[in-house]
Amino acid sequence: MSITIEKVTTDSELRDVAELADKIWHECFVDIISRGQIDYMVGKFQSYEAMTKQTAEQDYSYFAVREDDELCGYFAVKPENDERFFLSKLYLRSDKRGRGIASMMLKRVFEEAENCGKKKVYLTVNKHNDHAIEVYKKTGFVIAAEAVTDIGSGYVMDDYILEYAL
Repeated sequence: MSITIEKVTTDSELRDVAELADKIWHECFVDIISRGQIDYMVGKFQSYEAMTKQTAEQDYSYFAVREDDELCGYFAVKPENDERFFLSKLYLRSDKRGRGIASMMLKRVFEEAENCGKKKVYLTVNKHNDHAIEVYKKTGFVIAAEAVTDIGSGYVMDDYILEYAL
């Protein structure tokens, strides 16, 4: 197993990540939120158009995760204007979980945060995403707050805000 994690630098790579996002969201969230909300959130936050805007206008960076050159996961990060580093997205195909890849991804997130001089990494996670919450807590994240965010079209995100001190 050869895992590589590289910053997405081309338009075609970003398109590939967006295609993977659509697949992962539709396999991971079906027991947590409705299909309608999944479709809406993918379009609003995980589509090629959304990712392009995030990288061009909002200082996000995307990273592609590959096992033996096959795209199997991705994450997106954004340095804030304070001591924090936002882990906006971290997703891995279900068939690749439980093998230490997510830990490698988080290690890279922490390295990126430290390279930006940040002291904390934070993220939001759906309160009912038990598996992700367990993984983050095992890594050392703690629940810092709760947030209910109206994202439009009658949908809300009901999340925990988790933090990790570097």
